[in-house]
Amino acid sequence: MKKIISYIPGFILALMIAVVATWIEMLLPIHLIGASVIALFIGMLLNPLIKKNKLIGKGINFTSKKILRFSIILLGASLSITTILQVGRISLAVMFFTLLTCFGGGYFVGKWLGLNWKLSNLISAGTGICGGSAIAAVAPVIDAEDKDIAYAMSATFIFDMVMILLFPIMGRAIGLNDMAFGLWAGTAINDTSSVVAAGYAFSEAAGDFATMVKLTRTLVIIPTVLVFSLINARIKVNSQNLNEQASKKVKITTLFPWFILAFVGMSLLNSFGFFPAALSSTLKDISKFLMVAALAAIGMKTNFSEMKQSGFNPMIHGFIISSLVVIVAFIVIYFMGLV
Repeated sequence: MKKIISYIPGFILALMIAVVATWIEMLLPIHLIGASVIALFIGMLLNPLIKKNKLIGKGINFTSKKILRFSIILLGASLSITTILQVGRISLAVMFFTLLTCFGGGYFVGKWLGLNWKLSNLISAGTGICGGSAIAAVAPVIDAEDKDIAYAMSATFIFDMVMILLFPIMGRAIGLNDMAFGLWAGTAINDTSSVVAAGYAFSEAAGDFATMVKLTRTLVIIPTVLVFSLINARIKVNSQNLNEQASKKVKITTLFPWFILAFVGMSLLNSFGFFPAALSSTLKDISKFLMVAALAAIGMKTNFSEMKQSGFNPMIHGFIISSLVVIVAFIVIYFMGLV
């Protein structure tokens, strides 16, 4: 009981920041920036003031790890495999090439820029799947550091800010129809709120289709976290130079973390209709809010000076990969005859 009480001050502070960040997001006339990014930055600004505060330290650490995992589990209740069928094979074809660009191209770009594989793949996941949610989901299974999470969030956020403004202008200049623009925006812009903002800035029909495509992209979180869980487990085994006998002792919970199994289980239950639409929507809202709180906690644990050590290379990585995704998505759409 005493241990639980020690978590309360830091947890409440993270929740308060999440409330403020959500309120700021609602005040914005256009969703240029999501609450998760706002909370992350507020937390980072508070870091110098609270980094040595033992009263809230345990709660912040608890929120950044345990609450983050719990929010990911709840996120699964809002995902449905049937969404793929609603959008159709058209968006899946584009997503295949954009994801190949993100993770394939991201690997070589990360090597070229000298980034560690965790930061490189966090940026690729955020760019290829769904921004902050993908970064939050992948980070725990690869044991990413808080500064890597913060840098990956920043890299994808900055590009999204630019794309919200440029995408509608480029779409009209190129002469895209509503479906083509919705498909382009839904597969090339990172965060959900940014996709919605850019899509509806073009037209209502484009916004509707872009949102549906984006929801389909979110489903890719499931296989992505499973693959990275296996990769990280393999790297741990190799780095520790374990012998064959020790390797046999690797547990299934190491390969597939419990919260990811729970996440997949929730998405399957939702796919088979076990969650009413109202409950699924409520769980998604709770998941989103808790994720904002977790990112606030991560921000409070992140020091600007530590991020500076990585220089501008992570931002360059994010810009290159995001730009390639925009180009590849358009080329695929063009050859599909939708332009």
